[in-house]
Amino acid sequence: MPSQKAAARNSSFEIRHLKFGFTLIEIMIVVAIIGLVAAMGMPSIIKAVQKEGMRKAVGDFQDVCFNARQRAIISRQKTSVLIHPGAGDFSVDGAAAGSANQGKVASSKLPDGIQFKLLDIFRQNYLESDWARIFFYPDGTCDEAVIVFLGRGESEKITLDYVTGTPTVSDVNK
Repeated sequence: MPSQKAAARNSSFEIRHLKFGFTLIEIMIVVAIIGLVAAMGMPSIIKAVQKEGMRKAVGDFQDVCFNARQRAIISRQKTSVLIHPGAGDFSVDGAAAGSANQGKVASSKLPDGIQFKLLDIFRQNYLESDWARIFFYPDGTCDEAVIVFLGRGESEKITLDYVTGTPTVSDVNK
């Protein structure tokens, strides 16, 4: 009789262990479903990550401002962002065209179809001027400025907070 009990125990032990785990087919089906979902979402992910048009203009201008503020604080000297509204370019004073500093843009040109709609520094509009400067100071402050970009049916407003020297993007109507 002990052999029958041992055989019953062994068979129940084997059955119990056979019930747990996944088969190779089940795992392959799950991987295929995950791949399909990822493939369907990829265009949206790429579009969200890509910088083009208005998004690129706003991002580049913010980077130039952050770069100028950083240079002013580190060098303990007044630094400026030089803007040419007609040409649609802007740069940290002294930066070469298209240059970058530690991943931040130091100089840029507005993408095609995007233009300055307002370039207000200390409540004076410099849109019709050949150039304009926004100064950043060693204590982290900057000139008061409001910049509005217009293009392709959309517009964005960037306000430079003169106390912190940081750019803030908001709706044009605010």
